Amino acid sequence: MTPRFDAIGLVVSDMAASVAFYRRLGFGFPEGAEDQPHAEVQLPGGLRLLLDTEDTVRSFHAGWQPPTGGSGRAALALLCDDPAEVDQVYEELVGAGYHGELKPWDAFWGQRYAVVHDPDGNGIDLFAPLKPA
Repeated sequence: MTPRFDAIGLVVSDMAASVAFYRRLGFGFPEGAEDQPHAEVQLPGGLRLLLDTEDTVRSFHAGWQPPTGGSGRAALALLCDDPAEVDQVYEELVGAGYHGELKPWDAFWGQRYAVVHDPDGNGIDLFAPLKPA
């Protein structure tokens, strides 16, 4: 038997805030997920995004502590339809009060690229291929 990649799990400090953030990005968390200690959503391609509160993790791992030392260890990368959508999603999230880590720019590797943080400081990379010159 070979293990299969099945899910991405994030530990969140505020489930309602995290569910609201990811719903803004189109993740279809079910109604009531914001009130649960664990929430998950099926992603295209069969993967799942799992959210667990800090208290949930501590219920089975008593010594667990949130990571320290800043952000940037991991990010979710979200493909946008085009460069304009990168700008639009970034502006919508920043306008709603989320932290814009890196404003949209035309990256040398051929993408329109930006980074926003979720409520717990996890990076959300927004990108789209640039049109050939």
